[in-house]
Amino acid sequence: MSFRLHLNRRYRTIAASIVAAVLLTSNEAMVRADDVDTLIAAMDEISHEATSQSEEVKQLEVDIEESQQHLDSLRVEAEGARERAQVAQEAERAFQGQVNDIAGAKYRGTMIDPITNAIAARSPQNAIDRSAYLATLTRNTERAVEKLSDATAEAGKAHTDASRALAEAGFQQSLLEQQKRTLEEQQDELKARVKDIEEKVNGLSPEDRARWMAKNNPLTGLDIASFAGSGAVSAALSKLGSPYGWGASGPNQFDCSGLMYWAYQQQGKSIPRTSQAQLAGGTPVSRAELQPGDIVGYYPGVTHVGMYIGNGQLVHASDYGIPVQVVSVDSMPWAGAARF
Repeated sequence: MSFRLHLNRRYRTIAASIVAAVLLTSNEAMVRADDVDTLIAAMDEISHEATSQSEEVKQLEVDIEESQQHLDSLRVEAEGARERAQVAQEAERAFQGQVNDIAGAKYRGTMIDPITNAIAARSPQNAIDRSAYLATLTRNTERAVEKLSDATAEAGKAHTDASRALAEAGFQQSLLEQQKRTLEEQQDELKARVKDIEEKVNGLSPEDRARWMAKNNPLTGLDIASFAGSGAVSAALSKLGSPYGWGASGPNQFDCSGLMYWAYQQQGKSIPRTSQAQLAGGTPVSRAELQPGDIVGYYPGVTHVGMYIGNGQLVHASDYGIPVQVVSVDSMPWAGAARF
């Protein structure tokens, strides 16, 4: 079963649990506390699936951008190879002309055996001059034939290189178009899923909305100035309270990997854009080795990331409807950590 099919079936199952969770269970049409907990847990799982898909979409966007750059490079290479092939073919034609001229001279009888040359000469000096000329012509013939051979080989190689570059560019173009079609399909699916989540979160009562925002047990009353970590830590903490935005990387809204990306950008450092790539792109570190600025990944497949700030705490952009906040580094299922 494909991951996408499994994801869709899982989504329908969880969605059904949400419907069941919001059934009214009293004459006053109030939802019991345990039902709200079930609702939030189900919404959390659906949102996690959507976040995972959002990371996939972002990675596909990155792949498309890199493919486009590669394709542009291939097109430049193909054009250069085509121009080199033309130059090589012109050189081949020039040397072929020289060989043809020499062949014509031979045909007209310029090349004769030494005895005939001596007999036909008007004087001994004339015989010597004619012999020298014939020797020169022979050397010229050898050089012209050698150059023609080299030029023909170069022309053939240049033509092959140009053909290969053009074929590779055409293949990459077809892959790029396929990637773009896949991206459009995933974006449409993600938009529908995100809309569903946003409607559910926006439909919560103020009390339940507060419980949703507190699902990861955020830490409050922090002395931000006490976190003297890397510059990236200061940058990330400066965005506490900023709203969550699907696929956003600042400066006003963020998703989980977008906050990491933006914080490091403020230090002049470029890191990968998605959660999986961020964890894979740095130097792996263990839980015991964590230092401020390290990126910590969570959940199977590394579908969520946050930044370690010290004292066992993490800053992250959690979920829709939840602002950037600080939580315990152990508040979610650990998947690994990386240092940049």
